Amino acid sequence: MGLITAEKYKESLADGRVIYYKGEKVENVATHPDLSVCVDVMALDYQMAEAPETRDLAVAKDPETGDEMSRYYYKPQNAEDLLKAYELIVKATELGDGIIPLAKDIGADALNAINITANIMGNKDFVERINNYRKFLQEKDLATCAAVTCVKGDRVLRPSDPRQANPDFYVRVVDRNKEGIIVRGAKIHITGAAYANEMFVIPCRAMSEADKDYAVSFAIPINTKGVTQVCRPFQSQYSSLEFPVDRPVRTHTDSFVIFDDVFVPWERVFLCGEWNHAATMVYNFAVMHRRTGCAYRIPLTEQIVGAAVAIAEYNGVAGVSHVKDKLTNIIIYLETLKSLAKTACYDFVIRGDIAVPDPIATNMAKYHFAHKYHDVIRDLQDIAGGLLVTAPTYKDYQIPKIHDAMDKYLVGKKGISAENRLRILDFIRRLAKTERETIVLHGEGSPMAERMTILMEAQPVLKNCQKLVEKLAGIER
Repeated sequence: MGLITAEKYKESLADGRVIYYKGEKVENVATHPDLSVCVDVMALDYQMAEAPETRDLAVAKDPETGDEMSRYYYKPQNAEDLLKAYELIVKATELGDGIIPLAKDIGADALNAINITANIMGNKDFVERINNYRKFLQEKDLATCAAVTCVKGDRVLRPSDPRQANPDFYVRVVDRNKEGIIVRGAKIHITGAAYANEMFVIPCRAMSEADKDYAVSFAIPINTKGVTQVCRPFQSQYSSLEFPVDRPVRTHTDSFVIFDDVFVPWERVFLCGEWNHAATMVYNFAVMHRRTGCAYRIPLTEQIVGAAVAIAEYNGVAGVSHVKDKLTNIIIYLETLKSLAKTACYDFVIRGDIAVPDPIATNMAKYHFAHKYHDVIRDLQDIAGGLLVTAPTYKDYQIPKIHDAMDKYLVGKKGISAENRLRILDFIRRLAKTERETIVLHGEGSPMAERMTILMEAQPVLKNCQKLVEKLAGIER
């Protein structure tokens, strides 16, 4: 089994993949002025396996052969495995300045969900295929992504409903032969797909028997014929209006992925028409993915805490009672997220021979983060004050006369320079930008999706509690 270097990963991206960005076809994502920024972030996962200080966290060993592999592609068996994966994601995101590298984590969530589904189904072909594919990833150390969300069309209608304006709103099988299947459709919101090596495709919802052609899961190389991606533009450099920072921009982009009669060989097909198992795959991916989401949002939340503390001090209001109350709220928000995320690992369940974070604690952690996020951002903005949106820019600061006036009038607490105060305000504006709010709400599923899962998973708890009080009340049923 092998581990590749960050440079080898970057070299592997020059493979003829079809990527469009800002209306133009991209020749090489690794050298593109914007997309290379995302590639550098993804490469952090590979650098962790090379660096002595993070190697033990990033690398796992095959229990039978002792061969090394990425920890992401190791099959979790217990709480220790889940905690190690959790710690790896947290550390990787810290190294990414609050942005998760994404080389393998979401792909690993899909890999495990497919593996669980195959084991539960008991379909020997699917079990063999996904186990072989896991070995393939362990040996090649490839970067993976997960294409889950279909474009959906009319969301009230089922995939196969003839009232849909187009039958291809959900990815579906349009033909099959002895070599494999042909699929057509489109996926949206696929983060990191433009600069991964392989793409998992899984259903995005439960299916009915009428939807069986849409109950499909597979894995393909990113450069597969018929796959086209369109990437969302993003800010790849710090604005010239911001104070310069001696750190690179860390970010990702999302792809609209088009499958135009794409051929998939049978050995890479993991679901094909088994409509009653689509929900199993979606559900287990959601649990795994929400655990990943909670882990990588911990460093982001620590940045919110740090920014709130810093600007409170710089404004001279750290000791004011209502500010201390807001800081307490933000600390509670962080520590609750950390506690729930770790609890989910300790209270794991076994599904399909794979350890899964406790679904209730996982969904509570994700719901907590998304539901309370706007509250802590509001507190942060309140502590920062109006200068957050009215402050002069770095370009203004470079004008000598204005520079002197800003240094005189825009200081806060004595001993804090105007420049440092303005730098923190720049940071808070980047931290609280609108794109982050949308990702927090809808990434890994909306808050309503988490609430529905919590209620479903809590049914045994509810019944046991009911039995308890009925017994105490002298009721026999």
